[in-house]
Amino acid sequence: MIATRNSVLFGIGESAPRAAKVAALGLGIALFASGCGGGGSTGSEAEGGDTETSAAAASSALACPESEGGAGEEQGEKGDPAAVPASKTTSPEPLKIGSILPTTGTLAFLGPPEIAGVNLAANEINAAGGVLGQDISITHRDSGDTTTDIATQSVTDLLSQNVSAIVGAASSGVSKTVINQITGAGVVQFSPANTSPEFTDWDDKGLYFRTAPSDVLQGRTLGNYIMECGAQTVGMITLNDSYGTGLQGNIQETVEGAGGQVVANEMFNTGDSQFSSQVDAIAAAKPDALVLISFDEAKSIVPLLVAKGIDASTIFMVDGNTSDYSKDLDPGTLEGAQGTIPGPFTGTGFQDALATVDPALTSYAYAGESYDAVNLISLAAEAAGSVEGTAIAAELEGVSKDGTKCFDFAGCVTLLRNGEDIDYDGISGPVSFDAKGDPTEAAIGIYKYDADNKPQPSRSEVGKL
Repeated sequence: MIATRNSVLFGIGESAPRAAKVAALGLGIALFASGCGGGGSTGSEAEGGDTETSAAAASSALACPESEGGAGEEQGEKGDPAAVPASKTTSPEPLKIGSILPTTGTLAFLGPPEIAGVNLAANEINAAGGVLGQDISITHRDSGDTTTDIATQSVTDLLSQNVSAIVGAASSGVSKTVINQITGAGVVQFSPANTSPEFTDWDDKGLYFRTAPSDVLQGRTLGNYIMECGAQTVGMITLNDSYGTGLQGNIQETVEGAGGQVVANEMFNTGDSQFSSQVDAIAAAKPDALVLISFDEAKSIVPLLVAKGIDASTIFMVDGNTSDYSKDLDPGTLEGAQGTIPGPFTGTGFQDALATVDPALTSYAYAGESYDAVNLISLAAEAAGSVEGTAIAAELEGVSKDGTKCFDFAGCVTLLRNGEDIDYDGISGPVSFDAKGDPTEAAIGIYKYDADNKPQPSRSEVGKL
C-alpha cells in the first residue's frame, strides 16, 4: 500500500465484538446493503482554480446506503505473560527483525503508527520471555519513497546485521525495488501495507508475506459500493505506479462487470505538482462518480475538483489518500466524500496500548497490520525452533490458521509450547495466509467525510479472496 490517514478516528465504541459479516465479493454482489505528493493548496489558491467554472462534472444524485457508524473491534482474550511456560528449544542467537517503514517522503505519515505497532508487539513478546529463550531485537530504518534509493540502502544495512525478517515497506512501489534483494538473501519480507496484486505471483522464494489484502479486494469493494450508490458512469484520476494502476484496474473491472462505464481515466506520476489537465478532462467527461487514487497529491487535486463544480459527495477515495484534511482544506471541502481503507475499525484497547509506546500517536493506519506482522514472525520462529528466515517462512501459513484460536504472542506461544497447533487472529483480522503469503480474508472499511474534512467510520465488510 499506501494510505494517507493522519488522524483518522478508527476506534468508536469500547468493546464491539469481532463479528463482521462475510461477503463473497463477486461482481454481481451489492456490498454494504445494511469494509501509498504533491503540495497542498486550499480553496481559491488552488492551482488553476476557476471558481466561476461550473462544469458540474458530476451530479450529486447518488444515493449511498446510510452510515452504520464505526464501532471499533476489540482484540480477543490476551494471554498472561507471567504464565508463559519456558521454551523447550533455545536459540544461540536472538531473533533479529528489521523494519523499512517511512519516516521521510510522501508516505512519512504512515511511519508513526506502523513503527508503534512494531514496537508494541516487540515489548509484549519480550515481556512474555521472548522467542526461543531470547529477547527479540528490532532495528528500524527508513524506506523513503520511490523517488529515492533510501530503501535499498536501508535493506543493505539490515542484511549486514543478519536480520531474519524485515517488516515493510509500506509502499508497493518501494517494495518492488527491494523484494528481490531481501528474499534473495533468504530473509522474510513482511509488509503491513503492500496491496499491489503483483506480489501475489512474485518469484519471492516463498519468503514474502503481507497482512494487508491485495487490492483485488479493495477494488471489488469500492467498485461495487459505487454501483450500489447508483452511479452509472465513473471517472478516475490515477497515480501511475503499481499501486495506482493495480487498484484502478480492479475498480474498473468491477464497475464494468456491474453494468457501469468508466468514461475517463486520467493518469499522473509520482512527483507531479500540476493537475489541471487531469481535472479538466474529468470535468468534461461529467461522470456520476469520481475515484481519486493518489497519496498526498489529493491535497492539491481535491480543491481543483471542487472549483470545477464537482460535488464532494460524488468523490470516492482509497487507502492512499483517505486522510484527515482538517488542516489542509477549507471547512466543508470534502463533506460527503467517501473512502475505503483495508482493515477493521480499531478498538480503543489497542489504541490505548499503542499510546504506551508513542503517546503522541494520532493515526492508527496499518498499526494493527504491523503489530500482527511481528507477532506472526515470532510465533513462526517458535514453531520452527529456529530464527533462520527460511525456517520462519515455512511456518507462517501454519500459525495463521487451522488451529486453536489465540490473539497475542503470550496466548499463542503458551499453546505452542504445550504442543498445540495455533490459529493467530490479529488486530488486522483473521489473517489466514494462503500458499502465496496473502491473507485470504480481510475487512474493508468505508469512511465518510464530515464538515471538518475528517473521515469518520461508516461501515465495514469482510471479504474473501
